[in-house]
Amino acid sequence: MTTNAAAPAAVRRPGKAGHPGRPTKPRKSRAGWNLLGLLVVVIAGFPVYWMLNTAFKPAKDAIDPDPHFFPRTFTLENFERAFDVADFWGPVGRSLTVSLAVVAIGVVVGMLAALAISRFAFRGRKIVIVGILAVQMVPLVAMIIPVFLLLNDLGQYDRLTGLIITYLTFILPFTVWTLRGFIVNIPKELEEAAMVDGCTRTGAFVRVVFPLLAPGMVATSVYGFIQAWNEYLYALMLMSQQNQTATVWLGNFSTKHGTEYAPMMAGATMMAVPIVILFLLVQRKMAAGLTAGAVKG
Repeated sequence: MTTNAAAPAAVRRPGKAGHPGRPTKPRKSRAGWNLLGLLVVVIAGFPVYWMLNTAFKPAKDAIDPDPHFFPRTFTLENFERAFDVADFWGPVGRSLTVSLAVVAIGVVVGMLAALAISRFAFRGRKIVIVGILAVQMVPLVAMIIPVFLLLNDLGQYDRLTGLIITYLTFILPFTVWTLRGFIVNIPKELEEAAMVDGCTRTGAFVRVVFPLLAPGMVATSVYGFIQAWNEYLYALMLMSQQNQTATVWLGNFSTKHGTEYAPMMAGATMMAVPIVILFLLVQRKMAAGLTAGAVKG
Protein backbone atom coordinates (compact mmCIF):
# COMPACT_ATOMS: atom_id res chain seq x y z
CA MET A 1 0.00 0.00 0.00
CA THR A 2 1.52 3.27 -1.13
CA THR A 3 1.04 6.74 0.40
CA ASN A 4 0.90 10.10 -1.23
CA ALA A 5 3.80 12.55 -1.08
CA ALA A 6 4.10 15.05 1.77
CA ALA A 7 1.48 17.71 1.89
CA PRO A 8 2.45 20.81 -0.06
CA ALA A 9 3.80 23.71 1.96
CA ALA A 10 1.61 26.74 2.58
CA VAL A 11 1.63 28.98 -0.39
CA ARG A 12 2.58 32.61 0.40
CA ARG A 13 0.23 35.06 -1.17
CA PRO A 14 2.23 37.59 -3.13
CA GLY A 15 1.69 41.27 -2.55
CA LYS A 16 2.23 44.10 -4.96
CA ALA A 17 4.78 43.78 -7.70
CA GLY A 18 8.29 44.34 -6.37
CA HIS A 19 7.13 44.18 -2.71
CA PRO A 20 5.88 40.65 -1.97
CA GLY A 21 3.72 40.44 1.10
CA ARG A 22 4.17 44.15 2.02
CA PRO A 23 1.06 45.61 3.68
CA THR A 24 -0.43 48.84 2.40
CA LYS A 25 -2.51 49.91 5.40
CA PRO A 26 0.37 51.33 7.50
CA ARG A 27 1.18 53.81 4.72
CA LYS A 28 -2.38 55.13 4.73
CA SER A 29 -2.39 55.22 8.52
CA ARG A 30 0.88 57.17 8.53
CA ALA A 31 -0.51 59.70 6.08
CA GLY A 32 -3.57 60.17 8.29
CA TRP A 33 -1.43 60.80 11.38
CA ASN A 34 0.71 63.25 9.42
CA LEU A 35 -2.38 65.19 8.38
CA LEU A 36 -3.63 65.20 11.95
CA GLY A 37 -0.27 66.47 13.20
CA LEU A 38 -0.26 69.18 10.54
CA LEU A 39 -3.75 70.25 11.61
CA VAL A 40 -2.66 70.48 15.25
CA VAL A 41 0.38 72.58 14.28
CA VAL A 42 -1.78 74.97 12.25
CA ILE A 43 -4.34 75.38 15.03
CA ALA A 44 -1.67 75.90 17.70
CA GLY A 45 0.49 78.19 15.57
CA PHE A 46 -2.20 80.43 14.09
CA PRO A 47 -2.59 82.66 17.22
CA VAL A 48 1.18 83.25 17.19
CA TYR A 49 1.09 84.12 13.50
CA TRP A 50 -1.86 86.47 14.02
CA MET A 51 -0.01 88.19 16.88
CA LEU A 52 2.99 88.83 14.61
CA ASN A 53 0.72 89.84 11.76
CA THR A 54 -1.05 92.43 13.90
CA ALA A 55 2.18 93.70 15.46
CA PHE A 56 3.76 94.64 12.13
CA LYS A 57 0.79 96.18 10.32
CA PRO A 58 -0.68 99.69 10.74
CA ALA A 59 -2.98 100.24 13.70
CA LYS A 60 -5.96 101.08 11.45
CA ASP A 61 -5.63 97.69 9.72
CA ALA A 62 -5.77 95.91 13.08
CA ILE A 63 -9.36 97.08 13.63
CA ASP A 64 -10.44 96.60 10.03
CA PRO A 65 -13.75 94.65 9.98
CA ASP A 66 -12.43 92.85 6.89
CA PRO A 67 -9.11 91.44 8.14
CA HIS A 68 -6.36 90.26 5.83
CA PHE A 69 -4.41 87.11 6.60
CA PHE A 70 -1.29 88.61 5.04
CA PRO A 71 -0.23 92.19 5.88
CA ARG A 72 -0.17 94.54 2.93
CA THR A 73 2.29 96.97 4.57
CA PHE A 74 4.84 96.56 7.35
CA THR A 75 5.52 99.15 10.03
CA LEU A 76 7.42 99.48 13.31
CA GLU A 77 5.19 102.24 14.69
CA ASN A 78 3.41 99.78 16.97
CA PHE A 79 6.66 98.95 18.76
CA GLU A 80 7.43 102.64 19.20
CA ARG A 81 3.95 103.13 20.62
CA ALA A 82 4.49 100.20 22.99
CA PHE A 83 7.61 101.87 24.39
CA ASP A 84 5.84 105.25 24.71
CA VAL A 85 2.76 104.01 26.59
CA ALA A 86 4.66 103.15 29.76
CA ASP A 87 8.01 101.95 31.00
CA PHE A 88 8.84 98.67 29.27
CA TRP A 89 12.21 97.61 30.64
CA GLY A 90 11.15 98.04 34.28
CA PRO A 91 8.29 95.49 34.13
CA VAL A 92 10.37 93.14 31.96
CA GLY A 93 13.26 93.32 34.42
CA ARG A 94 10.96 92.56 37.35
CA SER A 95 9.39 89.64 35.49
CA LEU A 96 12.83 88.24 34.69
CA THR A 97 13.92 88.61 38.31
CA VAL A 98 10.83 86.85 39.63
CA SER A 99 10.90 84.07 37.02
CA LEU A 100 14.59 83.29 37.43
CA ALA A 101 14.31 83.30 41.22
CA VAL A 102 11.30 80.98 41.11
CA VAL A 103 13.13 78.59 38.78
CA ALA A 104 16.33 78.57 40.85
CA ILE A 105 14.60 78.03 44.20
CA GLY A 106 11.99 75.67 42.80
CA VAL A 107 14.48 73.37 41.06
CA VAL A 108 16.82 73.10 44.07
CA VAL A 109 14.07 72.54 46.65
CA GLY A 110 12.05 70.37 44.28
CA MET A 111 15.04 68.18 43.45
CA LEU A 112 15.81 67.56 47.13
CA ALA A 113 12.16 66.83 47.93
CA ALA A 114 11.79 64.53 44.90
CA LEU A 115 14.98 62.69 45.88
CA ALA A 116 13.68 62.13 49.40
CA ILE A 117 10.30 60.89 48.19
CA SER A 118 11.69 58.54 45.55
CA ARG A 119 14.76 57.15 47.32
CA PHE A 120 13.88 57.01 51.03
CA ALA A 121 11.08 55.16 52.80
CA PHE A 122 9.70 57.19 55.70
CA ARG A 123 6.49 57.38 57.65
CA GLY A 124 3.85 59.46 55.87
CA ARG A 125 5.51 59.16 52.44
CA LYS A 126 2.25 58.32 50.66
CA ILE A 127 0.48 61.17 52.45
CA VAL A 128 3.10 63.60 51.13
CA ILE A 129 2.64 62.32 47.57
CA VAL A 130 -1.15 62.60 47.80
CA GLY A 131 -0.79 66.07 49.31
CA ILE A 132 1.35 67.21 46.37
CA LEU A 133 -1.32 66.02 43.94
CA ALA A 134 -4.10 67.61 45.99
CA VAL A 135 -2.40 71.01 46.03
CA GLN A 136 -2.26 71.05 42.22
CA MET A 137 -6.04 70.50 42.06
CA VAL A 138 -6.84 73.69 44.01
CA PRO A 139 -7.80 76.57 41.65
CA LEU A 140 -5.46 79.54 41.90
CA VAL A 141 -8.40 81.95 42.12
CA ALA A 142 -9.57 80.26 45.34
CA MET A 143 -6.29 81.07 47.10
CA ILE A 144 -5.93 84.73 46.17
CA ILE A 145 -7.66 86.17 49.27
CA PRO A 146 -5.79 83.96 51.80
CA VAL A 147 -2.51 84.71 50.00
CA PHE A 148 -3.23 88.44 50.04
CA LEU A 149 -3.99 88.43 53.79
CA LEU A 150 -0.94 86.30 54.59
CA LEU A 151 1.47 88.46 52.59
CA ASN A 152 -0.02 91.60 54.13
CA ASP A 153 0.56 90.24 57.64
CA LEU A 154 4.14 89.28 56.75
CA GLY A 155 4.88 92.68 55.22
CA GLN A 156 5.44 91.16 51.76
CA TYR A 157 2.61 92.86 49.92
CA ASP A 158 3.78 94.79 46.85
CA ARG A 159 7.22 93.18 47.08
CA LEU A 160 8.99 90.95 44.60
CA THR A 161 9.92 88.53 47.38
CA GLY A 162 6.24 88.10 48.23
CA LEU A 163 5.43 87.44 44.57
CA ILE A 164 8.24 84.87 44.37
CA ILE A 165 6.92 83.05 47.45
CA THR A 166 3.41 83.08 45.95
CA TYR A 167 4.55 81.61 42.64
CA LEU A 168 6.47 78.87 44.45
CA THR A 169 3.25 77.68 46.09
CA PHE A 170 1.85 76.40 42.77
CA ILE A 171 5.05 75.78 40.78
CA LEU A 172 6.94 73.82 43.45
CA PRO A 173 4.40 70.93 43.73
CA PHE A 174 4.56 70.33 39.99
CA THR A 175 8.36 70.50 40.10
CA VAL A 176 8.53 67.91 42.88
CA TRP A 177 6.13 65.54 41.14
CA THR A 178 7.88 65.84 37.77
CA LEU A 179 11.41 65.40 39.12
CA ARG A 180 10.23 62.41 41.15
CA GLY A 181 9.27 60.69 37.88
CA PHE A 182 12.74 61.32 36.47
CA ILE A 183 14.54 60.07 39.59
CA VAL A 184 12.43 56.91 39.73
CA ASN A 185 13.58 56.07 36.20
CA ILE A 186 17.24 56.09 37.33
CA PRO A 187 18.17 52.63 38.67
CA LYS A 188 19.28 52.50 42.29
CA GLU A 189 21.97 50.01 41.31
CA LEU A 190 23.99 52.84 39.73
CA GLU A 191 24.21 54.64 43.07
CA GLU A 192 24.98 51.42 44.91
CA ALA A 193 27.78 50.60 42.48
CA ALA A 194 29.29 54.06 42.97
CA MET A 195 29.09 53.66 46.76
CA VAL A 196 30.81 50.27 46.51
CA ASP A 197 33.64 51.97 44.61
CA GLY A 198 34.13 54.38 47.51
CA CYS A 199 31.68 57.25 46.88
CA THR A 200 29.52 58.58 49.65
CA ARG A 201 25.77 58.84 49.11
CA THR A 202 26.18 62.53 48.28
CA GLY A 203 29.08 61.78 45.94
CA ALA A 204 27.10 59.07 44.18
CA PHE A 205 24.25 61.49 43.65
CA VAL A 206 26.50 64.26 42.31
CA ARG A 207 28.54 62.02 40.01
CA VAL A 208 25.91 59.50 38.86
CA VAL A 209 22.34 60.68 39.43
CA PHE A 210 22.73 64.39 38.80
CA PRO A 211 24.13 64.08 35.22
CA LEU A 212 21.28 61.70 34.33
CA LEU A 213 18.76 64.04 35.95
CA ALA A 214 19.98 67.15 34.11
CA PRO A 215 17.59 66.85 31.09
CA GLY A 216 14.61 66.48 33.42
CA MET A 217 15.71 69.50 35.41
CA VAL A 218 15.97 71.54 32.22
CA ALA A 219 12.46 70.54 31.10
CA THR A 220 11.03 71.33 34.53
CA SER A 221 12.88 74.66 34.69
CA VAL A 222 11.48 75.76 31.34
CA TYR A 223 7.96 74.94 32.49
CA GLY A 224 8.44 76.85 35.74
CA PHE A 225 9.89 79.85 33.92
CA ILE A 226 6.98 79.98 31.48
CA GLN A 227 4.44 79.72 34.29
CA ALA A 228 6.04 82.52 36.29
CA TRP A 229 6.63 84.70 33.23
CA ASN A 230 3.05 84.45 31.94
CA GLU A 231 1.22 84.69 35.30
CA TYR A 232 -1.18 87.63 35.41
CA LEU A 233 -3.77 87.35 38.20
CA TYR A 234 -1.50 87.36 41.25
CA ALA A 235 0.81 89.96 39.71
CA LEU A 236 -2.20 92.22 39.20
CA MET A 237 -3.63 91.77 42.69
CA LEU A 238 -0.42 91.74 44.75
CA MET A 239 1.68 94.42 43.00
CA SER A 240 1.10 98.16 42.63
CA GLN A 241 1.36 100.14 39.42
CA GLN A 242 4.95 101.12 40.22
CA ASN A 243 6.03 97.47 40.65
CA GLN A 244 3.96 95.86 37.90
CA THR A 245 5.28 92.94 35.89
CA ALA A 246 5.37 92.52 32.13
CA THR A 247 1.98 90.77 31.86
CA VAL A 248 0.28 93.56 33.83
CA TRP A 249 2.12 96.10 31.70
CA LEU A 250 0.19 94.82 28.68
CA GLY A 251 -3.02 96.02 30.35
CA ASN A 252 -1.96 99.62 29.73
CA PHE A 253 -3.20 99.29 26.16
CA SER A 254 -6.81 98.81 27.32
CA THR A 255 -8.37 102.15 28.19
CA LYS A 256 -11.88 103.54 28.52
CA HIS A 257 -11.68 104.56 24.88
CA GLY A 258 -10.98 101.00 23.72
CA THR A 259 -8.09 98.63 23.22
CA GLU A 260 -5.08 99.45 21.07
CA TYR A 261 -4.68 96.02 19.52
CA ALA A 262 -1.69 96.68 17.29
CA PRO A 263 0.59 98.13 20.04
CA MET A 264 -0.65 95.44 22.42
CA MET A 265 0.37 92.71 19.97
CA ALA A 266 3.72 94.46 19.53
CA GLY A 267 4.21 94.35 23.29
CA ALA A 268 3.16 90.70 23.41
CA THR A 269 5.70 89.95 20.66
CA MET A 270 8.48 91.56 22.67
CA MET A 271 7.39 89.62 25.75
CA ALA A 272 7.59 86.35 23.81
CA VAL A 273 11.22 86.94 22.81
CA PRO A 274 12.78 85.73 26.13
CA ILE A 275 10.70 82.53 26.01
CA VAL A 276 11.78 81.83 22.43
CA ILE A 277 15.45 82.48 23.24
CA LEU A 278 15.27 80.22 26.30
CA PHE A 279 13.65 77.43 24.31
CA LEU A 280 16.23 77.66 21.51
CA LEU A 281 19.06 77.40 24.04
CA VAL A 282 17.74 74.31 25.82
CA GLN A 283 15.60 72.60 23.17
CA ARG A 284 17.82 69.50 22.96
CA LYS A 285 17.98 69.00 26.71
CA MET A 286 14.27 69.70 26.99
CA ALA A 287 13.35 67.10 24.36
CA ALA A 288 15.55 64.52 26.05
CA GLY A 289 14.03 65.33 29.43
CA LEU A 290 10.44 65.05 28.23
CA THR A 291 11.06 61.63 26.71
CA ALA A 292 13.09 60.39 29.71
CA GLY A 293 10.28 61.14 32.12
CA ALA A 294 7.60 59.47 30.05
CA VAL A 295 8.58 55.83 30.70
CA LYS A 296 7.22 55.23 34.17
CA GLY A 297 6.23 57.33 37.15
